[in-house]
Amino acid sequence: MGLVANGRDPADEKAKARLQAADTLSVIADQYLPNEERLKPRTYSEVERYLLVSWKPLHPVSVFQITRRHISARIADIVSVHGAVSAARARTVLSSMFNWAIREGLDIAAYPVLGTNRPAQSRSRERVLTETELSAIWQACGDDDYGRIVRLLLLTALRRDEVGSMQWAELDTNSGLCTLPATRTKNHGEHLLPLVPAALALVPLRRDGRDFHFGDGPRRSGDPHRGFSGWSKSKSALDARIAEALGEPLPHWTVHDLRRSASTVMADRLGVLPHIVEAIQTTSAATGRALLVYITARRTRPRLREALERWAEHVAALPAQKPGRAGAGSRPDFFHGAAGVHS
Repeated sequence: MGLVANGRDPADEKAKARLQAADTLSVIADQYLPNEERLKPRTYSEVERYLLVSWKPLHPVSVFQITRRHISARIADIVSVHGAVSAARARTVLSSMFNWAIREGLDIAAYPVLGTNRPAQSRSRERVLTETELSAIWQACGDDDYGRIVRLLLLTALRRDEVGSMQWAELDTNSGLCTLPATRTKNHGEHLLPLVPAALALVPLRRDGRDFHFGDGPRRSGDPHRGFSGWSKSKSALDARIAEALGEPLPHWTVHDLRRSASTVMADRLGVLPHIVEAIQTTSAATGRALLVYITARRTRPRLREALERWAEHVAALPAQKPGRAGAGSRPDFFHGAAGVHS
């Protein structure tokens, strides 16, 4: 009667409430994801994972009933399990979805992500691992996909997904040359990188029907760009093995620190010229794109291979510090568990 007195139709109010109840987070996420297929495959895969996995506990809730408290509590859970970086990215993805939903006409009066705290993240990446830390990481790597990936990251100074999503079509085992297409590099340029024997020895046996070196296969039909997954869980297991071997955990480190450590040691200790280091890592910095194209030409590729071989020898000679298992000064078992390369 009150609604009627105010000129509103109770039946319309009930119908609106039913429609809003049907617009759950899961439904809106399924509507939103097709609009993001324009993204690079790896970026789309991450957006999909955050919406469908990280925010899954809120899937049954209507987007009209989700509050800031819901968002804040879930962010805290993600921080505790996966860290602040993942939580911040999950928050950003959810925020983008809500913005899209509002532009699509959903009258969400109280935008729930707005006003929630952004997870505190560490300072800019600057950590360079010590020789003892590098040796401990190498020794703790298992003979599985993640262990091989971590060792390859150290030997090649590539980015995480450049190795984790590496495909057989990108590797010429005869010449020992890896060719990353422009769609898979950060600077959007094709990257040709020689793989030294120590790196090639880490390439797993080719599995029937698999285009990727690592991972179990595509997550869904029509999604061909799927390499290794399960980074957080695998990293935690590696950290546990390192702590057990050393008697204490390493200070916080990320797989990207391997890349930074490789470039730092090559430039500062092994005498590799800066523009060669930049060519190995596909960074442009002060040299500019034109110079990078020049120095990665066929006639200068041997200089890249020479630098990477020098770096591989340095890694092989790192002193192992494993209390009760190996004395200081012993060499890491460089090819332990590494399968031969099969084309």
